[in-house]
Amino acid sequence: MGIIKIKDLIYEYAKHDEEGNVESTIRAVDQVSLDIKKGEFIAVLGHNGSGKSTMAKHINAILTPTEGTVWVAGKDTAKEENIWDIRQNAGMVFQNPDNQIIGTIVEEDVGFGPENMGIPTEDIWKRVDNALRAVGMIAYRKHSPNKLSGGQKQRVAIAGVVAMKPQCIVLDEPTAMLDPMGRKEVIATVRELNEKENVTVILITHYMEEVIYADKVIVMDNGKVVMQGFPKEIFSNVEKLKSYRLDVPQVTELAYELKKEGLPLTDGILTIDELVDELCQLRLKI
Repeated sequence: MGIIKIKDLIYEYAKHDEEGNVESTIRAVDQVSLDIKKGEFIAVLGHNGSGKSTMAKHINAILTPTEGTVWVAGKDTAKEENIWDIRQNAGMVFQNPDNQIIGTIVEEDVGFGPENMGIPTEDIWKRVDNALRAVGMIAYRKHSPNKLSGGQKQRVAIAGVVAMKPQCIVLDEPTAMLDPMGRKEVIATVRELNEKENVTVILITHYMEEVIYADKVIVMDNGKVVMQGFPKEIFSNVEKLKSYRLDVPQVTELAYELKKEGLPLTDGILTIDELVDELCQLRLKI
């Protein structure tokens, strides 16, 4: 079993009438099964309402299944006695860092989680140092979070999770409220944590450029997993992705259009360097 295992997950939201009676139910996640290994970088794509965020909230036991089972580090998320361990093993970072930052000083905010876990004070400060270094924010430890940029705030929010030493971090559209520079900062931070610290990363996003370095991409639509595979495999299916109301990276779109015009390019080109290399190879053959 991987660090995260999801089997036949179904989650239904209840719709209530004015008197509080259940009027109907909406199935947000429908028969999802996944097995995520320790140290993997998983990207989850889907348009608004596809069920990706609802599915992600099960990994941190914010939600529990209507049917099916979710295990985190071997523990069933539906059992109340497991919640403390689950939330230590799977940290969550949300869209808006202001909703997670509560301290008036950066280092105090990062130390809040470990303090709640009952970690000795001396160890808390070691964790704070290590977490701030891991996200490149050690120079801002004495700053007020209110004076940081959006990207810097999100890195502080990530540091707060890292300080609790989870095996897995779930990021629910962490760059949705950031400008392009902030998005690059946060994704670079997440990739470094994954590569250097072997932290399992589950990134929920709708920015295609953020997923090209993932180990696996999962596409959701109407609560179901409709595609999964390596980034190159997923982005080789441009028309299929568009049928699920998703875009592809700009360079992938350009290569796809060039191929339609007759250039013999490979499918699923993900980076500018890949495209330039293939075009240069074609020029040498002429």
